[in-house]
Amino acid sequence: MGNLIKVLTRDIDNNAGNFFLDFENAQPTEAERAIWEQVNEVLMEALAILDDLQSYNGAGEEIRQAIQNPSEDQVQERAWAAVVPLVGKLKKFYEFSLRLEGSLHGLLKALTSARCSPTQHLEQEQALARQFAEILHFTLRFDELKMTNPAIQNDFSYYRRTLNRMRINNVAAEEENEVNNELANRMSLFYANATPMLKTLSDATTKFVSDNTDLPIENTTDCLCTMASVCKVMLETPEYRSRFASEDTVSFCLRVMVGVIILYDYVHPAGAFVKSSKIEMKGCIKVLKDQPQSSVEGLLNALRYTTKHLNDETTSKQIKNMLQVN
Repeated sequence: MGNLIKVLTRDIDNNAGNFFLDFENAQPTEAERAIWEQVNEVLMEALAILDDLQSYNGAGEEIRQAIQNPSEDQVQERAWAAVVPLVGKLKKFYEFSLRLEGSLHGLLKALTSARCSPTQHLEQEQALARQFAEILHFTLRFDELKMTNPAIQNDFSYYRRTLNRMRINNVAAEEENEVNNELANRMSLFYANATPMLKTLSDATTKFVSDNTDLPIENTTDCLCTMASVCKVMLETPEYRSRFASEDTVSFCLRVMVGVIILYDYVHPAGAFVKSSKIEMKGCIKVLKDQPQSSVEGLLNALRYTTKHLNDETTSKQIKNMLQVN
C-alpha cells in the first residue's frame, strides 16, 4: 500500500501532531503483539471471506425451475441440493461477523486507553491502527459486494421457505442441524440489512462504549475522528498521495475514512454531521466527490443511507446538499 507516508494532522489535544501512519509495513511491537496476533487470525480469514463472497453466484436458475415446476420432485431436489451448500457459506459469513465484533472490541480497548492521546495511540501502535483500518476496509468491501448480489437474500429466503414446508410435511432435513430455526432467524436479520457488516461494527462500537463506563466516550470518538483526519489528509494532499504505490491504497483510505465517520456518527451523541463535530465533514465529502464517481458511489450511499444523524435538523444544508443524489 505504498511507501511510508508522513501525515500532518491536528492532535485532538490541540498539539500539532506529526507522525507516520504506515498502512503497509507497520509491524507490532512487543506490547502490541498479543492483541495483534489474535486480530491477525481473523483478518487472514477475512481475505477468504471476500473471495467466497465475490465468487458467490447463487442458485437463481435452479430456484426458478423449482418454482415453475412445483410437482416435479427431481427439480425440487436439484434446487435444494444447489441451495444447501450456499446457505453453508452464508452461515460462515454470519459467524465471521461475530468474530469480527470480538476483534474490534480488542482493538478499541487498546487504542482508546487513557494512557495517551488518540494521535499518540495511532503513532505508537501503528500495527493495531493498521488492523483497525483493515477491519473497516473489509467491512465496507463486504457490504459493497453484498448489496450488488441479490442472490444472497433470494437463496436464503428459498431455503427458509423450503425448510418450513418440510416441517409441515414432516420431512426430515439433515441440513437443519447446520442452520436450525433460531440461527436462521438471526441470519435473516443480518442479511435483511443493506449493510450487515457495517451494522455489526456500529452496534459493536456502541456496545463497547456502553460496556466500558469507566472510559470517557471522548476516548473512542477522538480515536475515530483522528483516523478520519489522517485518511483525509493523505487523500487530499498531492505530496502524500503521490507516494501511493498502488491505486488500491486510495480505495483503502476512502473506505477507512467513510467507515470511521459512520462509527463516529453512531457513537457520538450529536453525530458526525453537527457543526461542532470534530470530523471535518465537508472536507471528507469533497475528497470523496473528487474521485471518479463510479469508484465512490457505494461509499457516498453508505454516508447517505447508513448513518444515524445526516437528516437531523442540526446538519447544515450545505452538507445535505453535498450528499444529495445528482
